[in-house]
Amino acid sequence: MTRIDAKFAELNAAGKKAFVTYVMAGDPDYETSLEVVKGLPGAGVDIIELGLPFTDPMADGPTIQLAGQRALDGGMTLEKTLQLAADFRKEDDTTPIVLMGYYNPIYNRGVDKFLEDAKAAGIDGLIVVDLPPEEDEELCIPAQKAGLNFIRLATPTTDDARLPKVLQNTSGFVYYVSITGITGAAEAEAGDVGPEVARIKAATDLPIIVGFGINTPEKAQNIASISDGAVVGSAIVSQIASGKSPGEVLAFVKSLADGAHKG
Repeated sequence: MTRIDAKFAELNAAGKKAFVTYVMAGDPDYETSLEVVKGLPGAGVDIIELGLPFTDPMADGPTIQLAGQRALDGGMTLEKTLQLAADFRKEDDTTPIVLMGYYNPIYNRGVDKFLEDAKAAGIDGLIVVDLPPEEDEELCIPAQKAGLNFIRLATPTTDDARLPKVLQNTSGFVYYVSITGITGAAEAEAGDVGPEVARIKAATDLPIIVGFGINTPEKAQNIASISDGAVVGSAIVSQIASGKSPGEVLAFVKSLADGAHKG
């Protein structure tokens, strides 16, 4: 059982929904980023998605693209991203960390080396948005053999013919992308998302976590009420981009967490 599996078992036992946050590793700098990440569990975050900076993040809107650029400009690398996770693990051995990004930096490092290093750093799962199920032999299956969850995205365009392929080697949870488009581009609507979550739930026992377009406590509550939890990314990254202190960012995160946990 991974930390992700254990977390969902704990939440289910408590009758709670999951609150998941995304932050870009190294944005705006290593120390500030680490301070924010260390504070997330205390602000009510159940699972942390740690963004891996990349020069061409095709699924992401301007907010997260700029966060990745700030991190890269500050010298952030895959190695430093794993170090940030390892530094977090010195004080927290229970909160799951999912590394979210693109395949190119992993490919450049070498899959076997990357998986060994990720496991040692305390990474629990991977979301690699540009590796479709047809490429499972590249990373998905080796990752699962190494004891990491491989989390797949389902979207509004994932029809009933495609869904079984998407779910085939997915573990940990399914990340449902609530809108058609890039991160931060539109707002999620529970009325639109609910039937899609129900459709996916009919095909898998995995938790369904909904992300993209959630930016207020009310949205987090509404989305969590029709799923197993909510992910917030761009709204938090925007707080960091505006120069808010880690304390101010974490206060905003807590308001979102409180909303999601009411769902």
